[in-house]
Amino acid sequence: MRFVIHRDVFAEAVSFAVKLLPQRSTLPILTGVRIEAAAGKVTLSTFDYEVSATTSVDADVETEGTVLVSGRLLSDIAGRLPQREIVVEETDGIVKVTCGSAKFTLLKMPIEEYPTLPEVAGRTGVVPGSDFAEAVAQVAVAASREDVTPVITGVQLEASDTRLSLIATDRYRVSVRSIPWDAGDDTDVLTALVPARTISEVGRTFGSAAQISITMSEQGERQQIAFSAGDKTVTSLLIKGNYPPVRRLFPTETPHHAVLNTAELVEATRRVQLVLEREAALRCTFEEGQVTLEAIGSEQAQAQESVDAVLAGDDIVLSIKPQFLLDGLGATHSEFVRVAFTRSETTNKPGPMLITGQTSRDDAEATSFQYLLQPNLLLR
Repeated sequence: MRFVIHRDVFAEAVSFAVKLLPQRSTLPILTGVRIEAAAGKVTLSTFDYEVSATTSVDADVETEGTVLVSGRLLSDIAGRLPQREIVVEETDGIVKVTCGSAKFTLLKMPIEEYPTLPEVAGRTGVVPGSDFAEAVAQVAVAASREDVTPVITGVQLEASDTRLSLIATDRYRVSVRSIPWDAGDDTDVLTALVPARTISEVGRTFGSAAQISITMSEQGERQQIAFSAGDKTVTSLLIKGNYPPVRRLFPTETPHHAVLNTAELVEATRRVQLVLEREAALRCTFEEGQVTLEAIGSEQAQAQESVDAVLAGDDIVLSIKPQFLLDGLGATHSEFVRVAFTRSETTNKPGPMLITGQTSRDDAEATSFQYLLQPNLLLR
């Protein structure tokens, strides 16, 4: 095998292929990147039995062939090479990488032991790349990071008619975003639970693509999903289990709410939380004309700040974990934010708090994104 390729093209392709590789693996063979050169194309791929990444780029292929080398090492090398053409050549059991006066030799890994890359067949739909990237960024922040309950470490995709919904929860909060979905004439409901780490990387990588094709497998013991854009594809095993019915937690009406400037509330929250100890909550008083944030830290420090607000409904006092509040505010991607409250019909105590975006103080709320803080974070 021997091919010549532009430095930036090669470096970007290797970086994409190895991005989802595990930092550590019990099987060293799975840390490799497979390089196949044929017919003017070089295809790089990785696979660890759960996630795969594949990309093809143009190259001057002089001799066809396939090799397997250390993925992260090749990525580190490619990213540091000078701005010249790269020559990659297999010879005598090693792989040589030459760029100007820089020369590297890599040992080949046993490619015959490498697993066969997965192929995902099933229903396919198309979403706008920028919408998908934004939706993933808004929703994935609410996914659980605790492996004790794997089902909530993922992002639930629900495709129906012309909309694709993304949902995530960690028991304390729920984040939901819907975006356009084009699946042709097939409008049946389809769901897929994707690991949050994988879908977050897909969102970041494919965000500049005009469209992303999403294929969800409907058969087989190990169901998979594939994301494709241009010459790049990522596949992932789906998380098994029944996702909790979190949609029923969202209130149908929110007559009690406050509208605030998002940036002002974010900055005030960041300042006031400076005196809080770990896991402590902010006391938030919503009243006509303003929201007052109070933090009681150690004996040496306390903080208080007010932010202008337009209030509809009754005054209310809530206790909220500041980081969860900041996550919701940051995910609205809106100049103004609506913070809505609910009350228990039996105890009259505060219930879930709903955060949505608004383009202005007087405009209607934008409901395509919703962020719900659960009652056990809100104390009277």
